[in-house]
Amino acid sequence: MNIMDFNVKKLAADAGTFLSRAVQFTEEKLGQAEKTELDAHLENLLSKAECTKIWTEKIMKQTEVLLQPNPNARIEEFVYEKLDRKAPSRLNNPELLGQYMIDAGTEFGPGTAYGNALIKCGETQKRIGTADRELIQTSALNFLTPLRNFIEGDYKTIAKERKLLQNKRLDLDAAKTRLKKAKAAETRNSQLNSARLEGDNIMIWAEEVTKSEQELRITQSEFDRQAEITRLLLEGISSTHAHHLRCLNDFVEAQMTYYAQCYQYMLDLQKQLGSFPSNYLCNNNQTSVTPTPSVLPNVIGSSAMAVTSGLVITSPPSNLSDVKEYSGSRKARVLYDYDAANSTELSLLADEVITVFSVVGMDSDWLMGERGNQKGKVPITYLELLN
Repeated sequence: MNIMDFNVKKLAADAGTFLSRAVQFTEEKLGQAEKTELDAHLENLLSKAECTKIWTEKIMKQTEVLLQPNPNARIEEFVYEKLDRKAPSRLNNPELLGQYMIDAGTEFGPGTAYGNALIKCGETQKRIGTADRELIQTSALNFLTPLRNFIEGDYKTIAKERKLLQNKRLDLDAAKTRLKKAKAAETRNSQLNSARLEGDNIMIWAEEVTKSEQELRITQSEFDRQAEITRLLLEGISSTHAHHLRCLNDFVEAQMTYYAQCYQYMLDLQKQLGSFPSNYLCNNNQTSVTPTPSVLPNVIGSSAMAVTSGLVITSPPSNLSDVKEYSGSRKARVLYDYDAANSTELSLLADEVITVFSVVGMDSDWLMGERGNQKGKVPITYLELLN
């Protein structure tokens, strides 16, 4: 029974305090009550903490988007994290593309130029996918986790203490208001020249003033104590910035490692593709980004490279110019199968020998070819001149 009485009294006291705060807050908003202003230093610290929280959230969320562009995957990872379970392992985009390329190359035949190139590209894409996983894991551990810990830990503590400070301020201002009203009432009653009843009122208001002054001292002390606690917590924001700076450096280093790995993988892939015939590396009369041209001394498809503005541009090899200038015919071996696009062209089979000669006004990338009674244009990059 005593416990129940205590709980009822506590509930009534809490309700009274809440009501007093609500009235004080409302009167402040309506301009009917004075408000105790925080000192400038504390206000600056509060503003700095709020700014840190807002931008930390934005940076954290956008970093998550950068590392995992798929929103469904992000939601799934979030759910598994909240359930404290490990998300199922799935192929990421580069790994999935690499697997498709490898499967396609195997289907087309590893012995063919295209199939072999697909397999090599697929293996490189899978290595890039592995590097991408490492970037995500490293960034999550060294960058995202500290930022999230600040939002969900340190800032929540700051917000809690800030709310307590707000309540203590409302209590302080409510006490000031009550004291002001009690003094005003006491003054009015002391000025009355009436009978004993008025004297009793004066005694009542004097007691109310004393009570209000004591309450004001208590609320002022509690407010000052809470302001000091909040200030100490807020001053830790500078340390948070220093910690986040170290985390940012770790994130930059992880990105540097990732991009360096990707660059090296692609460089190695270009060197491997450089061993393929040039017509498989670039289209005729188009720029090629292959830094190391293939070296096929007797193949017409090999190109002399001219570097302009950082791009490697193919130019017709000298032996093709010799064919154009030679008025007679030459024998040439076909390097790769070629299907004629129209009736003016000649279809070719790999390893067959045909006769080629130049025709005035013909495009520089083509020669006229003959096989028995058949005649038509043939691409020079598919041919090897025979002595």
